[in-house]
Amino acid sequence: AFFALIQTGINRGFWPGVLLASGIFINDIVIVLVSLFGATSIFDENAKYQTMGIAGGALLIIFGFFTYKRKTQLEVPEDQNMDAKSPHPLVYFGKGFLLNTANPFIWLFWISIVMGITSRYGGQKIDLFLFFAGTLSVVYITDIIKTFAASRFKKFATHKFLILINKLAGIALAGFGIFLIIRSIFQF
Repeated sequence: AFFALIQTGINRGFWPGVLLASGIFINDIVIVLVSLFGATSIFDENAKYQTMGIAGGALLIIFGFFTYKRKTQLEVPEDQNMDAKSPHPLVYFGKGFLLNTANPFIWLFWISIVMGITSRYGGQKIDLFLFFAGTLSVVYITDIIKTFAASRFKKFATHKFLILINKLAGIALAGFGIFLIIRSIFQF
């Protein structure tokens, strides 16, 4: 989804990118709710929460590794004037929703976050709601900022820059995974 946001921001502009980000955001909510319902109904003991935290952390480390190693490709069309054939706005929303649905790494990412956070908060619904409302809001705002930046700073969105972003994101995900594992081991 990251590269789709960048591509849309560069090639189509800010508002189509916001629509794409909105589709991604709504799908993230659906994935979190499905994952959360499954995690809280299956795991109801502290020992199981520790297992969930360790498994979630391990998934984040793996996800971080693949994000770090991911190859990037930025397509910049020769003809920058693409507005004449711009698709209907709902196409961007649907593309974001379906792109997120079809990406297994998104599912693994949110499932691992749900497992780690559920191990921390257990069945405390208000704490889970506040955490995910805040997290999903930050992700959505960040996606909008990425789209805005791509639409404004096309010359900086080079292949080398995207590789750097992937490496930083991979390190951050792996670091959060390590944190979840350590916290899960010593808390339960």
